[in-house]
Amino acid sequence: MAKTVLKSDLTFKQRLSSLKNLPELFRLVWQSSPGKTTLSFALRIARSAMPVTLLYIGKLIIDQVVLLNRHGGSQDTLWKLVIIEFGVAVLTDGLSRMITLTDSLLGDLFSNYTSMRIMRHATTLDLDQFEDSVFYDKLERARQQTVGRSILLSQVMSQVQDFISMAFLLTGLIAFNPWLILVLVIAIIPSFLGESYFNSKNYALSRSQTPERRELDYVRYLGASDETAKEVKIFGLSDFIINRFKTLSDKFYADNSKLAIKRSAWGTFFSVLGTIGYYVAYGVIIYQTIIGKTSVGTLTFLAGSFQQLSNLMENMLGRFTTVSQGTIYLNDFLEFFEIKPKISVAQNPLPFPNPIKQGFTFENVGFRYHNSESWANRHLSFTLHPGEKLALVGENGAGKTTLVKLLARLYDPTEGRILLDGINLKEYAIEELRLNMGIIFQDYLKYQMTFSQNIAVGNISQINNKTLIQKAAEESLADSLAAKLPNKYDQWLGRRFNEGIELSGGEWQKVALARAYMKDAQVLILDEPTAALDARAEYEVFQRFAELTRGKSAVLISHRFSTARLADRILVLDKGTILEAGTHQELILKGGHYAELFQLQAKGYQ
Repeated sequence: MAKTVLKSDLTFKQRLSSLKNLPELFRLVWQSSPGKTTLSFALRIARSAMPVTLLYIGKLIIDQVVLLNRHGGSQDTLWKLVIIEFGVAVLTDGLSRMITLTDSLLGDLFSNYTSMRIMRHATTLDLDQFEDSVFYDKLERARQQTVGRSILLSQVMSQVQDFISMAFLLTGLIAFNPWLILVLVIAIIPSFLGESYFNSKNYALSRSQTPERRELDYVRYLGASDETAKEVKIFGLSDFIINRFKTLSDKFYADNSKLAIKRSAWGTFFSVLGTIGYYVAYGVIIYQTIIGKTSVGTLTFLAGSFQQLSNLMENMLGRFTTVSQGTIYLNDFLEFFEIKPKISVAQNPLPFPNPIKQGFTFENVGFRYHNSESWANRHLSFTLHPGEKLALVGENGAGKTTLVKLLARLYDPTEGRILLDGINLKEYAIEELRLNMGIIFQDYLKYQMTFSQNIAVGNISQINNKTLIQKAAEESLADSLAAKLPNKYDQWLGRRFNEGIELSGGEWQKVALARAYMKDAQVLILDEPTAALDARAEYEVFQRFAELTRGKSAVLISHRFSTARLADRILVLDKGTILEAGTHQELILKGGHYAELFQLQAKGYQ
């Protein structure tokens, strides 16, 4: 880990270079809310003129008091100045509160906008990219920036405001005593260099911790989740999980605290240097006032201006390191959007054929996962004919699910090609391809939503089509389940929100099956569709399935041979290749791998 940190240390040149990301940040901010962005800048410009205005009015008041004390006379001018100062003070407070409110609202809008940008871009990426740990590190860093960048936004705007305030104060300082600016710069530089150094160390440490931070979040989820509570209790995993969390969190604490202590110690030292510089200048101003070179009012103006300039410069230089660090972190956000899908979309895609005439043909198709030396599928050559029911049989890891993902273009073949009606599948519009496929995977999601919404996700454009949703529920036999629920189709499922109800595995499977019936799809793909159903429910589901898929193509993945034998043809997969093919009877008579698996399952039932 130490080597990673050293390689990630940032030079001053790299920090300056990172500021090139600021235009992109402002573009994102503007896109999230043009009106509030404009308002925020306008308020900050007005607020930046307030410090020098208050100091100068204060100078005039003190000079007037000294004048009246020495010579007497009318006090009208004095009280007019006091009233003006009061008005400016009230205005300053009002502007500050409006800036805080605007920044808060703009920050929320910006965070929401960038979060949606991440989700929208993620939907364009390929499935196998989500199965890569390096991709997940980039995704995690990008997610973190949706919150962190709203803080960066506020800091950048504060930097602009302070810069304008400095310009006003410097104008006044130059007019009265320009050499004080040199003292100011000398006093601030050590603190700036120290902050810059430690911010680079902090960035390096944070970036190197990304994989462990993801593990920490995962362990935290394992230790306190409704989905894991059952196994945690049954297997007595609580101590194991807590100890793992403690190991990771203690390591984070040790690394972070070591750096924080060094930073605090050096920060204190540099702060003392800055304070010494301020009081040297302050002493000189006092001396000049005593010998009559400047008035008492000018003393207060210069002392106040110098103090505020010192604070502003220290804040700006310190914030520069934070902003430059933030813009470097912004790279993590922008890099995520540079990830492009590998599955290409045809420039002039063909419409999906309706009806399918020749079917899907696999020609020597192979697929290998990213960074994997072994093949998930290899030498696949077969045709799924129009209206044919095809079953895929094989042991776990045989490549059955990968095959149907290739059929749905969730993956593209590493070698070979897939044809639809004699044309490469890549030439068709990918949205139409998936719209014409009803797919339910074995690891389907149990959405913490209403019963109706859980079905509608199968064709989300029809989420308000109650008739279609109820029809899909009837076809999957989930309608009888809805009738038993307190709120029928509006009942929340899962126990996470709104007093939801948890379903059994078989009940969830019927709901998931209904999603496949939400489309008038020409191809239905069911991955272990009845694994959680009892024998009677399985028989009823397949009787209904046979009726609903008449004239349509279907692919069934199943370990139950009672399911597989209903297919027109069976492909037996082993280690990613097709070992045998034929009808149930043909494969039994052949006495090969299928017949062996069938006999083993039959003995289990006996």
